[in-house]
Amino acid sequence: MKFQSADSTPMVTLSAVLILGSIAFLIIWALQSAYAIG
Repeated sequence: MKFQSADSTPMVTLSAVLILGSIAFLIIWALQSAYAIG
């Protein structure tokens, strides 16, 4: 997957923030679900 401005710093930073944010959200959601069920 090639993007036109994929190597520019703002895009890299934005992508990293989005990816890390979504991972953190999934982890928190999974923990909440586990505690709610268990």
